[in-house]
Amino acid sequence: MSLKVAIAGGGVGGLAAALALLRSGLQIELFEKSATFSEIGAGIQLGPNATRLLQAWGLTDALRACSFSPQRLQVKSAVSSRVLGELMLGNDMVARYGAPYVTLHRADLHGLLLQAVQQSAVVLRTDSAVQSFQQTAHTVALQTSHGVQDTDVLVAADGLWSRIRALLLNDGLPRRTGHLAYRALIQQAALPERLRSHNVTAWLGPNMHAVQYPVRSGDWLNVVVFIHGNVPGDFQNWNHSANAADLKGALQGSCAALQDLLQAVPDWRLWVMHDRTPMQGAQQMAQGRVALLGDAAHPMRPYLAQGAGMAIEDAAELGLVLNGATPPNSPAALQHYAANRWQRSARVQARALRNGQIFHATGPVSWARDVAMKLMGERLLDMPWLYGYRPSS
Repeated sequence: MSLKVAIAGGGVGGLAAALALLRSGLQIELFEKSATFSEIGAGIQLGPNATRLLQAWGLTDALRACSFSPQRLQVKSAVSSRVLGELMLGNDMVARYGAPYVTLHRADLHGLLLQAVQQSAVVLRTDSAVQSFQQTAHTVALQTSHGVQDTDVLVAADGLWSRIRALLLNDGLPRRTGHLAYRALIQQAALPERLRSHNVTAWLGPNMHAVQYPVRSGDWLNVVVFIHGNVPGDFQNWNHSANAADLKGALQGSCAALQDLLQAVPDWRLWVMHDRTPMQGAQQMAQGRVALLGDAAHPMRPYLAQGAGMAIEDAAELGLVLNGATPPNSPAALQHYAANRWQRSARVQARALRNGQIFHATGPVSWARDVAMKLMGERLLDMPWLYGYRPSS
C-alpha cells in the first residue's frame, strides 16, 4: 500500500505539498481549519527558483494567465528618487535561469494551486483542523475537529502560528520584529499615468522602505511600505485596517514621487510583522514522522521576497524524498528532507534579516549602500545561489 500523508493547512504551502506528493503516488488527505479554502494576502513575487517548480507541476499556462512578468527591478532612493541600481528581469531572467520572475496576487497563486489539487485524487477536508497528534514508531494519530485517525506522515503547513510546531518543538511563539507593513492594491487605470508602473521598484530610506509592482496581468499595482513600530492587540491575523496618518507621519522627508504614490492609495491594510531566528538544525524541520513546511518551519521577513518561494521549494523536496517511501522508512525520508532544506532555509532567513538592515540604513551606512548599489547594482541584485535552485534529492 502507498504511504498515507496528512497535510495540516490549505494555504500556498499546504496545496503545493499536496501537488508535489501526489506526483509521487501517495495517498494524501489535506485538512483546512476554515470552512472554505481562501487566501487574502496581497501581492507576492516569485523568482525562477519557485516558478521552475510550478512549471514542472504542469502549471505554466495557469501561472501565465494570472501573473505579470516585469522587465526590470529598480532600486531608488526614497529621499532623492535617484535610481541606485537595476536588474533586468523578463527574458533576461529566463535566459539565465530557465524560468521567469513573476509578480502576482497571493490569492491568484492560491487559486491556481487549489484548482490543480481539486482536479486530483487528494482528499480535501474543510472546517477540519488538526488539533493535536501523537506519534509512535509506526504511525501518527491525529486528533482533528471530526475525530481521531491514523496516518503514516504528518506535514505541518499551518503557517506562522503553527499548532503542530508548538506541540513538536515547544519553542515558544514567533517574535515581533518591530516592523510594520502597510499594504495596498490600486487599479492602475485609476492612477495618473506618471504613477503607473510595469516594473518592480524598491524605495530605500531611513528606517523604512517601500516596494511596488504590478499584479493581475498588470491591471493592479501592489504597494507595500515597511516602517519601524509596534501596535498593541492581537495581530495573528494581519489583515487590519490601517491609519494612513500614521504612515504619512513616518514618511515625512521622502521624495515627491513616493509621496504622490502614497497619496493616491485610498485604503491601507496593516500587518504587524513576526518571524523566528534563522534555523539552527535539521531537528527544527522534521522529527520522527512529522515534518514542518513553509512558515511553520522557517518564517522570515519579506525582504528577500521568498516566503512563498521557500514553501514551494519545501514541497518539491518533500515530494522527492517521499517518492517510493514506505511506512517503515518514512522517518528516515523525512530526516533526509530536513537535512536537505534547513541550511538553505536558514540562509534565506538570515539574508532577509540582513536586507532589512541594509534597506533601512541611516547615515554613513546608507551612503555606503547607495554607492555600492550604483557601482555594482546588477551583481548585488542578481543571486544565482537563490534563483538557480533545484531540489537536491
